[in-house]
Amino acid sequence: MKIHNFAETPSLVSQYLSEMRDTSMQADRLRFRRNLERIGEIMAYELSKTLNYKAVSVKTPLGVDAVCDEIDHKLVLATIFRAGVPFHQGFLRYFDDAENAFVSAYRKYKEKENFDICIEYLASPRLDGKTLVLCDPMLATGASMELSYRALLTKGSPAKVHIASVIASQHAVDYMNSVLPEDAELWVGVIDEKINAHSYIVPGLGDAGDLAYGTKE
Repeated sequence: MKIHNFAETPSLVSQYLSEMRDTSMQADRLRFRRNLERIGEIMAYELSKTLNYKAVSVKTPLGVDAVCDEIDHKLVLATIFRAGVPFHQGFLRYFDDAENAFVSAYRKYKEKENFDICIEYLASPRLDGKTLVLCDPMLATGASMELSYRALLTKGSPAKVHIASVIASQHAVDYMNSVLPEDAELWVGVIDEKINAHSYIVPGLGDAGDLAYGTKE
């Protein structure tokens, strides 16, 4: 698995991550959601450089043909409810012709620190031969991402898989490397070293879903 770690080269992603981690700024849900979108937009642009293109001829207002490059991929943008929605929207702003897929995956706690990952909803087009971009802001253990990926495979076999996260733990990166196709690519804003006893990324930023949309029962 190829890893694109944006933290290796300071950029606007670093600035947005700083704001998202900062507890003094996290009460501003609009800013938090917008920063998720912004990072999605930047990752979409960088990911676009890895795609195949075809030359097309277009007629300009001057009546002259111009040869341009267009993406030669059928893209499917997938995300995990609910924290993934604004992050996904950032990708969709750039890949506006892409098909979309949505998965519901959540932690169902059996005990204080013991949980299962449950999937209750899946909406996806056929994936056969297409490029799948699966995004979720927080990649803590990798369990939700893997199960969501397996659920999407019931809709066909993509030709290429990209995984995108804002923050990942090193544990999750290693785990995804063991379960994804060898040519899969991971796009991540930063890789944190630890997860705690509750399987939250440390230092992380907290619960991205709650910060984006408010707490839940």
